[in-house]
Amino acid sequence: MGLRKADKKNPVAAFTLCLLLGATTGLASQAQHASPHAARPLSSQKLVARMTLEEKIGQLVLLPAVVQGKEVTLSQDQRELVREGKAGAILNLVGAEATDQVQAIAIRESRLGIPLVFAADVIQGRNTIFPIPLALAASWNPSLVREVARRAAEEAWASGVRWTFSPMLDVSRDPRWGRMAEGPGEDPYLASRLARAWVEGFQGKGLGQPGTLASCPKHFVAYGAAEGGRDYNSVEVSDHLLWEVYLPPFLEAIRAGAPSIMAAFVSLNGIPAVANQKLLRDLLRKQLGFQGVIVSDWGALGELTIHGVAKDRVEAAFKALRAGIDMDMSSEIYLRNLGSAVRAKRELEALLEEAVLRVLEFKRRLHLWEHPFTQPLPPPSASWTKLDRELARKAATQTFVLLKNEGGVLPLSPTIRRIALVGPLFDNSETPLGPWRTRQPQSGAVTLLEALQEELGDRGEILTAGWPWGQPTQRDKAKVLACARQADVVLLSIGELVHMDGESASRATLGLPAGQEELVELVASVHKPAVAILFNGRALALPELVNQVPALLEVWFPGVESGHAICDVLLGKESPSGRLPVSFPRSVGQLPVYYNHRRTGRPPGQMFTSRYIDSPVDPLFPFGYGLTYTQFQYGACQSTPRSFHRREKIRVGAWIQNVGKRPGEEVVQLYVRALSGELARPIRELKGFQRIYLLPGQRQWVEFSLQAEDLGYWDPEGVFRVEPGIYQVWISPNSQEGIPGTIELLEG
Repeated sequence: MGLRKADKKNPVAAFTLCLLLGATTGLASQAQHASPHAARPLSSQKLVARMTLEEKIGQLVLLPAVVQGKEVTLSQDQRELVREGKAGAILNLVGAEATDQVQAIAIRESRLGIPLVFAADVIQGRNTIFPIPLALAASWNPSLVREVARRAAEEAWASGVRWTFSPMLDVSRDPRWGRMAEGPGEDPYLASRLARAWVEGFQGKGLGQPGTLASCPKHFVAYGAAEGGRDYNSVEVSDHLLWEVYLPPFLEAIRAGAPSIMAAFVSLNGIPAVANQKLLRDLLRKQLGFQGVIVSDWGALGELTIHGVAKDRVEAAFKALRAGIDMDMSSEIYLRNLGSAVRAKRELEALLEEAVLRVLEFKRRLHLWEHPFTQPLPPPSASWTKLDRELARKAATQTFVLLKNEGGVLPLSPTIRRIALVGPLFDNSETPLGPWRTRQPQSGAVTLLEALQEELGDRGEILTAGWPWGQPTQRDKAKVLACARQADVVLLSIGELVHMDGESASRATLGLPAGQEELVELVASVHKPAVAILFNGRALALPELVNQVPALLEVWFPGVESGHAICDVLLGKESPSGRLPVSFPRSVGQLPVYYNHRRTGRPPGQMFTSRYIDSPVDPLFPFGYGLTYTQFQYGACQSTPRSFHRREKIRVGAWIQNVGKRPGEEVVQLYVRALSGELARPIRELKGFQRIYLLPGQRQWVEFSLQAEDLGYWDPEGVFRVEPGIYQVWISPNSQEGIPGTIELLEG
């Protein structure tokens, strides 16, 4: 999948304005739920003509539900706003009974009977908590991501939700940023493939169909490039980098049919995104062709005065609407201040009506007039089921990345009888769920201890020794040593607690949390086979750990089936097949260390070169890296033909053979490099990947089709260019290995 050449002004086939203005539909069809106005279907345009200024503004208001005791609900004041037509959408009110109750107020008691849309952050699932998005990116499996999104949508839909603020498409090259856990990693191509999968999974066969959610890709744009990896910090990104790295996933999400997009909190090149007319109206709407709803992030409009770009809340409302924000999430800037701004600047009314039309059309696409209330799904989709757990378990196993396996420690030998579980996380049921879990019926994840006990029964003995998050005592250390000495193998459950990743969770260091290095040293001193099981939501810098343990398994935050999935891999029921979606640095000082960096005029091998005097420049583990329980051998990259013209395609392929003793899955990766051109191009760029399964000794020809657009790039003006010339091509297991072949794109 390559980005196709696009018209600079409108590269995406988008919703047309005539559709926006001319769409008609009936109001609520169910007589028992109908408003008094249901007998006269109105176009969106005619509805707007009937609205007061306050009702127009109300459609742009996204009200957050509030916590009252143990309940999430709407306050009486908020219900009155709904009754007065001063709310267009509700955030975080979940449950069919609760949403239907509030929807009835909007449909039956407001003057125009316009239905609400209920929204929630469905990031890792609704009832069933799946692996974090970064982990799913490590699966390199868009089909799996699509399936996870589909199930999450069905569960959320059954609880009254129709709109999710997902997927997060922020490419991030700095793992200090805590929200790397929620995103697709460091590469725009992988992120784009996953963007389409998320959107298609959430939206199913079409918006408004039972079991579907409207997606909302976020955060537009370059939020993942926050300076220093510090959340909410300002972003300084060149236009060229914006087009090449940060925009492609959003462009693919728009092509996939995303009906809404969330603007970022942050300022981009000095202007906050929610007040950035060039970003939202010129780039997103005109150049990318997006005609859906643009929503702010939580409270972002209220932050414009803090940024220093609005002198008061009225000016903040004016600047946000002028920039193109259609819906204000939670700040009440529009609710309380947009009326004053419009009355002071009457030219704003046209922009206000355009925004209202977009919101109304969004609701029509969700079939909210026909079906404003929650409809039960046919069983078994209406409830949390065994099938959901099986999917969560399968998804988790495909995300695990085997980083080291010296001496074949994994899979564990069936002759092992005593297993030591040590560390702070083997019996932790909250951390594996990740930072964005929602309220769910289950109490927590299956822990590693629970799963091992279930698996081994009376066939083995499990020894345990915990480890504190504070300062360990001599007793803590002695217990770890005793367990390790008695065991046949030691499993270290280490990494980050769940609150160390996610929003507002940036880190200045990327090593193991305090005290865990000492735990690793203690286990290493016993000289027993040891496996480090790493829970985390970002790339970490772990050179000492790699040197001290023979096996290292990256499991991220794997979701509700955490323990079962880990056991499946440890015991060899499943072979690890995940690949890194982000490079792991050797130290924080090495950052950034992403794989697709540009060439310099001082390459390696010279005396005066682009390097560090105290560290290698290459990462500890490169993008795309991952081992399995077998070995694969790659043949030479071959192309048919060797040269091609602009309108033709070329096939490149290689023989891949399983030369090990076990079956396994390999993620075969395709990279290219332009040897010359108008701009300095990256050292390698991912342009394709395939998952293959081979039995021992089996050989398979793996082929990719390339077209000219796969070799192109976006220039700083947003024009897609393809240049003739010689290109190197790799078919390899990761972004560092392989011997390149060459192809030539000819003139004409």
